Amino acid sequence: MPKTAFLFPGQASQFVGMGTELIVSYPKATELFATADQILGFDLSKVMFNGSEEELKQTNITQPSVFLHSIISYQCKLVDQTPDAVAGHSLGEFSALVCAGVMSFEDGLRLVRQRALVMQEACDQNPAMAAIVGLEEAQIEDICCNITDDVCVAANYNCPGQLVISGSIEGIKKAESLLIAAGAKRVILLNVGGAFHSPLMQPAKEKLADAINNTNFSKPICPVYQNVNSLPQTDPQQIQENLIQQLTAPVLWTQTIQAMIKNGIERVC
Repeated sequence: MPKTAFLFPGQASQFVGMGTELIVSYPKATELFATADQILGFDLSKVMFNGSEEELKQTNITQPSVFLHSIISYQCKLVDQTPDAVAGHSLGEFSALVCAGVMSFEDGLRLVRQRALVMQEACDQNPAMAAIVGLEEAQIEDICCNITDDVCVAANYNCPGQLVISGSIEGIKKAESLLIAAGAKRVILLNVGGAFHSPLMQPAKEKLADAINNTNFSKPICPVYQNVNSLPQTDPQQIQENLIQQLTAPVLWTQTIQAMIKNGIERVC
């Protein structure tokens, strides 16, 4: 059997009507949606099923929606399969940790809810993000490092040839002109509510740290490749610490996939 990794998406993978296909096909989905609504104290499922695109873009709605959709999909479709590794992109790391048995579904949902709330608060700091296409990572990193009077950092290493930068609106604007001059094919401003994975998320990180430290972390059933270092982790304490650092650290997704391939992963779900 090929070695298989389960991968989980992050913010921006939401869509109007998400979850309705699960309700129709899997009786267990109804139970899990009801449990989530009870934990959250409001009908998230109603927003997921019938909400507008604008509603789903709100960080405090988006994050629990994507987490819930991911976990219910896993519980309904793949729970009888044991992965050889798991990973999640940014928010998706919480889904990966639940899948690997590091935390319960209930604890994962509570943490994601708290993460969404504190990140929403931090979104009022003049934030921006942009995807850079067609320029070497080292060149992008150098340009970001040379912008010292505003915030601008490499945030998401999504795939070879595409890297997302994050920071203040002023910092991203300065980087845009420099990146185009350096030969970038495209600089695409993203429609996001915050400067995710940048120093501007420090207040959110400090608030979320207490919640993470007060949550029980168990030994995973398989290695968890974490965003902050792209390495397979099995120590609960290290996983916990890496999860805290994640909010202000870049998402090393390209490096994660490369590490999985190097370690023999042949198939992903």
